[in-house]
Amino acid sequence: MADTDAVDAIIAMWARERPELDAAPMGIVGRISRLSRLLDRELKDFFAGHGLEFWEFDVLATLRRSGAPYELSPGALLKTAMVTSGAITNRADRMEAKGLVRRLRDPGDRRGVRIRLTPAGLELIEELMPKHVANERRLLAALDADAQGTLTDLLRTLAAGLGDTSLR
Repeated sequence: MADTDAVDAIIAMWARERPELDAAPMGIVGRISRLSRLLDRELKDFFAGHGLEFWEFDVLATLRRSGAPYELSPGALLKTAMVTSGAITNRADRMEAKGLVRRLRDPGDRRGVRIRLTPAGLELIEELMPKHVANERRLLAALDADAQGTLTDLLRTLAAGLGDTSLR
């Protein structure tokens, strides 16, 4: 049998207190919730070690994966970040002050702006991506390649079933 975890203890308590209640869904949802918090903490610590907040890495990575010239509208950033438009403005302000991004007029919309990686922002994300992937590999080391593939498939199915099928 696999190792036990905190969620096993919670389910056992419910089984003792409410034996008629099938708490099996708590095993999945509870673990996803707990793992989310654990992973967030690990990632926060990793990025702090590189002088970044997680959200700053997210903006840098989003701009980088958009392809040259590594720029997006605030609205496009908003769709991937799941935050308010005010938060995107605040984030762009703070990252611009650090020299990681700059705002440009949108040539297709005189009222619009684009947010673009600066050379310093591009250099930082290029240096950090391999380290980030290695850190994530470390975080998943308890699972072999087959288990990781199975988990990926299961999580994709669950995400799609809950409607997370697009960045739009």
